[in-house]
Amino acid sequence: MMGVFQPRAVRPFTMALVSKPRVRFAPSPTGYLHVGGARTALFNWLFARHEGGTFILRVEDTDVERNRPELVEGILQGLRWLSVAWDEGPYFQSQRLDRYRNAAEDLLKSGFAFLCFCQAVQYAGADATPEGEEGTEKIARTAPCPCRDLTSAQREQKICEGAPYAIRFAAPREGVTRFEDAVFGQREVQNVEIEDFVLLRSSGLPTYQLGAVVDDVAMGITHVIRGADHLSNTPKQVLLYRALSATPPIFAHVPLILGPDRTRLSKRHGATSVSLYADEGFLPEAFRNFLALLGWSPGGDEEFLPTSELISRFTLSGVSRTNGVFDRAKLEWFNSQYLQKLPIDGLLPYVKTELRRSGLWRAQWDDSEREWFARTVDLLRPRTRLLPDFSHWARAFFSDDFGYDPDARAKFWKDPKVPELLSKLADALDALVEWSHDPCDHALRALAAAEGVKAGLLINATRVAIVGRAVAPPLFETMVVLGKSRVVSRLRRAVPAVAA
Repeated sequence: MMGVFQPRAVRPFTMALVSKPRVRFAPSPTGYLHVGGARTALFNWLFARHEGGTFILRVEDTDVERNRPELVEGILQGLRWLSVAWDEGPYFQSQRLDRYRNAAEDLLKSGFAFLCFCQAVQYAGADATPEGEEGTEKIARTAPCPCRDLTSAQREQKICEGAPYAIRFAAPREGVTRFEDAVFGQREVQNVEIEDFVLLRSSGLPTYQLGAVVDDVAMGITHVIRGADHLSNTPKQVLLYRALSATPPIFAHVPLILGPDRTRLSKRHGATSVSLYADEGFLPEAFRNFLALLGWSPGGDEEFLPTSELISRFTLSGVSRTNGVFDRAKLEWFNSQYLQKLPIDGLLPYVKTELRRSGLWRAQWDDSEREWFARTVDLLRPRTRLLPDFSHWARAFFSDDFGYDPDARAKFWKDPKVPELLSKLADALDALVEWSHDPCDHALRALAAAEGVKAGLLINATRVAIVGRAVAPPLFETMVVLGKSRVVSRLRRAVPAVAA
């Protein structure tokens, strides 16, 4: 057992030799994959892809009191939806506990750590508290733990008495800990400001500090890209790397994401879980583009950046020190841009999923009527912002089961001539030999002229009759897509509805 703290050399901790960057995303299953976590994962993934490196997924699940195992799959699903594919993993810290215990024992033997028997007094800060109870007295984070100076006899006595103990790192009392951050530049902390932080709890479970460093060393992590809220953890971890005779990785702390009110993004700002944005109908490509620009600049004014462009242009030097602001309207703009610009074959699977979710999907649209399906989606997408638009306001394009918008009825069916006009238009259209834009246009305008009404009156009334809404794609393109029989039958169905 130790007397007064005297660090000694520790055997080198095995670290994989690497030639390409190795990065990791290490979520804890204490909540769903939120926007900030997704952005961190994306930055790591983009960096790895740009550099030809390896992206590792590690689940830090040693917080047994707060972990919710069912959330692991939710995190994985969120990453899959974003197409942020990991090359190794997922590794689970709960399956690697012996590694952390061995490392803590090594640090204990080498004099870089000591046994802590504190019970009634706890340090401020989560990681600094081994076994403190609520309501117990707290002391300053940086106050040396009194157990640090126990004699060997005193420690032996406590162990013989069965006193539980944790293992703490013996932070140096003098000097400065420095590290270079790829985003924030040179950083330094006076060692006197670093508390004797816990490595291994009395339960045998590692703290975040120990687990992260041991795994980063063992996995050969070359770059740690994470949120700026971890800056305060970095000096402690640098000390741990050095105590384990390992070279610290390159750190890059990315700015936080704030809500529109410039406070930390939270539930009060709306959906913060990636899965909720997926459920709302955002395209993963659009969400990826939007996230990438929250705290990173490609070096120009471009905003619409497909994934291949994001990969080719991503560098840590482009990461800003300024916090990003989550703008829901901007996200919707990105989504509308992707809905319009994606190759149609890339968009169809998303629309299919939405129609299937809404009970509107028909198998023939994947087979004999695929061309019709593609043409219809292409007509609709300039007016869509989210995928549910295809099953909500555009429902009439995929189903005959739709209603008439009350405001549209009141505005465009109020003329007493509308029922007769719709009936006569149905007959005129039914008589057409060719069903295309110009013949449909000519038939409607000829009828309007013959009846002495403005074409606009009949155009608007017809639109409400065949799609149930006042706003839709251009009428004659809509008529062509819907087809002759459907348009004629809907016109005739609307006649009694107008008079009702």
